[in-house]
Amino acid sequence: MTPAVRSADILEQLDAAAKEFRFPDLDNGYSYAVDARLHGYRDAGRWALIVETIGYSPRAGNLTDVLFVFGNCLTSGEPGADNGDFLDRVDNWDEIEDPEEPETYRGGPLVLRGQDIAVAGESGEDLIDVLRRLVPRHRELLLANERELRRRIPVDLPEILRLDEWHHPDLAGGSRPGQSETFRQIADVLATGDRTRYAPQARPNTHWSHWPESGSL
Repeated sequence: MTPAVRSADILEQLDAAAKEFRFPDLDNGYSYAVDARLHGYRDAGRWALIVETIGYSPRAGNLTDVLFVFGNCLTSGEPGADNGDFLDRVDNWDEIEDPEEPETYRGGPLVLRGQDIAVAGESGEDLIDVLRRLVPRHRELLLANERELRRRIPVDLPEILRLDEWHHPDLAGGSRPGQSETFRQIADVLATGDRTRYAPQARPNTHWSHWPESGSL
């Protein structure tokens, strides 16, 4: 018989990842927060959780969707984000960043995953301001598709939960997933299959405006 999924085991894995800096930190000083999405998957004996964090890293030089992948059925890698989970979205970065003024918009269209996108931005603006305007109109081009989401989890594992906003723990402030109302309830959903277990009281804080220290280093 397949062992039942326990919420305590889910939270234990998430807390261990946070301790090892392998859990998403929306206030990451090396990456300006842009957007986020969460996916929960489960069946009777398996669970998986993917948290997408879209951010602009000046050091990496791109707008990147990072997939943090957790679960008891990963098909490769360890919990957290591995090299293949960093998905750059802008194809023509060298054309849009001013070579004389790093982190500054040069002007012209962005090419997102092969599509030319006209943006509401003026030459000389901060790139992060231009990039944040891609949401919500072009949000789906920034977030992961099914092939990308299923790279490290079983293709037959049903998705039970998808969140476009939630209350995320402040890791820098000492909070951990196991202390978070959000992730305790998500763990209950993944363990039981009962979507009504996710009924948070805390207001969502995943919008980039709640994380002013992101990208500050």
